[in-house]
Amino acid sequence: MNVNLNSNSTATSVASKYASVRQLTESHCQPLKTEDYIPQPVAYISPPKWHLGHTTWFFEEFVLKKHMPDYSEFNMDFSYIFNSYYNAVGDRVLRADRGNLTRPSVEMVYAYRKYVDEHMNQLLQNEDQSIAALVELGLNHEQQHQELLLTDLKYILGHNPLFPVYKSGFNLTAQKNSESGYLKIAEGIHEIGYDGGGFCYDNELGRHRVFLHEFEISKTLVTNGEYMDFIADGGYERFELWLDEGWAWVNNEKVSGPKYWHLINGKWHNYTLAGLLPVNEKDVLCHISYYEAGAFAEWKNERLPTEFEWEAASKSLDWGQRWEWTGSAYLPYPGFAKPPGAIGEYNGKFMVNQMVLRGASTATSPNHSRRTYRNFFHPQYQWQFTGIRLARRHNPILT
Repeated sequence: MNVNLNSNSTATSVASKYASVRQLTESHCQPLKTEDYIPQPVAYISPPKWHLGHTTWFFEEFVLKKHMPDYSEFNMDFSYIFNSYYNAVGDRVLRADRGNLTRPSVEMVYAYRKYVDEHMNQLLQNEDQSIAALVELGLNHEQQHQELLLTDLKYILGHNPLFPVYKSGFNLTAQKNSESGYLKIAEGIHEIGYDGGGFCYDNELGRHRVFLHEFEISKTLVTNGEYMDFIADGGYERFELWLDEGWAWVNNEKVSGPKYWHLINGKWHNYTLAGLLPVNEKDVLCHISYYEAGAFAEWKNERLPTEFEWEAASKSLDWGQRWEWTGSAYLPYPGFAKPPGAIGEYNGKFMVNQMVLRGASTATSPNHSRRTYRNFFHPQYQWQFTGIRLARRHNPILT
């Protein structure tokens, strides 16, 4: 992580942001029934109750236990239950078993949040700037989980055959494309990586120069209608469009469309958090895997931009509606160094077998996006609010 606090940052402002972020998490849970807090349909989905506990454990483990003298843990077992992947902290429940935790109760988890919040508020009343960076990391961590909470919840409810409504009108539809055509970026050297005075993650650091050949990148994101054309043209049946692993994934998992799409009486519908609705052809496409994005690009005789092309062009693009797959593997920037201790496990150890996404989505929390933000997921995952932006092929033989 990297946090540079402005000189006018105060304990009051940190405390105010802490309260705001923590309240938003609980606001996302307000429409839920008790039964909605517990299910875990697949291993990579976490129950809402676990998200509530884990984001609270983060502050207890990394802030209160280390910086508040005589702090007493709410429950000694909670570190085992709500640790995610921090080996330095100790043992933890297997990720796939989080949905088996019928206890502690939902009420107990909310009591845990209240207890930790009360102690955090006491700690933040002291103008101790030495912990401000750590608290800022915790808040950004919780904002990440706010988006994960919505995406996981959509998976949980979206695999209920009743297609329940989470909240009326809450479907997180992206704004329709307001531009058309392609943006041309000239050949040259571009600066990549974070360079500013606020918060960023450690994987954005190591600002460096890259040389880019001339390329063109779409000003628009792919729409549902465009993707329907791909499906109608046999997109999921034509092996020549797919990477080998993607073709195996399509066949093994019987994939025939974006996640949450259902063909009902010859018409496409999709599950949203506002319930099952007809697919609007003009809306921006969502819930696409990297494999599908690559196959669509191949079908269009185009490609996905690299993350460096995306960042170089982003100043002139309208982005933030969907996490956009890039053609770049998730790797460290030059000079990347993991912070010491458990915090060093936050990003660095995941730099293998994952692809970079850029931008943000309509599920991303307020003030939690920037041009240098590097999201990353395995190529088969569809459950995030992911979309496609295309780039024109560069062929040096023809130039």
